[in-house]
Amino acid sequence: MYPTRPRSALRTAVVWEVVAAALSRRAAELDQPVLDVLDTGGGTGNFAVPVARLGHRVTVVDPSPDALFALERRAAEAGVTDLVRAVQGDTQTLPEVVNPGAVDAVLCHGVLEVVDDPAEALGHLAGTLRKGGLISLLAANRNGAVLARALAGHFNEAKAVLEAADGRWGEGDPMPRRFTAEELGGLAEAAGLRVESVHGVRVFADLVPGVLVDTEPGAVEALLRLEQAAAEQPAFHAVATQLHLLASLT
Repeated sequence: MYPTRPRSALRTAVVWEVVAAALSRRAAELDQPVLDVLDTGGGTGNFAVPVARLGHRVTVVDPSPDALFALERRAAEAGVTDLVRAVQGDTQTLPEVVNPGAVDAVLCHGVLEVVDDPAEALGHLAGTLRKGGLISLLAANRNGAVLARALAGHFNEAKAVLEAADGRWGEGDPMPRRFTAEELGGLAEAAGLRVESVHGVRVFADLVPGVLVDTEPGAVEALLRLEQAAAEQPAFHAVATQLHLLASLT
């Protein structure tokens, strides 16, 4: 079960498989079929609703009231309203809305790139976890952006991404910050987390022409299988658009 439609599943399937499997393992370890999951910045419920459909309780903390409204509508359509709680807030206000040591797993997807202080944000997220709890981190990959800008013919921008401390190619760059796998791993360890796995996300999906994927019979499924096969290979992590880390609280 993918949290999105087949075409867009190219962007989410790898992360979803890792998250779903990790939640299943954690539930088995605890002999507890229902876990408490925190999804920060996941306002519209792209992952929260599928997690709730697995039977887990999900609290979504997001600063956008519009996104949370869409989440509640999606949860109602999926029949999981009783398992999804929407809370307006962000990583800075997290200690005020989620009790310390209250959750079994945290989803932090596309958040560390935009917060003012990634280390502080990750510290707050780790603080919500019970001992042994899991955190799923998804963030923009600096090296993947270098390749993408170079292939687009923007060689100066590619060099800027490579050299800039924040991994940006200039003032017009819409992404506030990008990370390497080493930087993400360092942030996780500083927050008291142990990195269990690293996956490259969107290794090929953003490089293959859309017309090819959309018009060639079976192309979406074939590309999806390729993404899944390459995701765990360290050699492909450097070219992925995003990096996914699964870590646990030590």
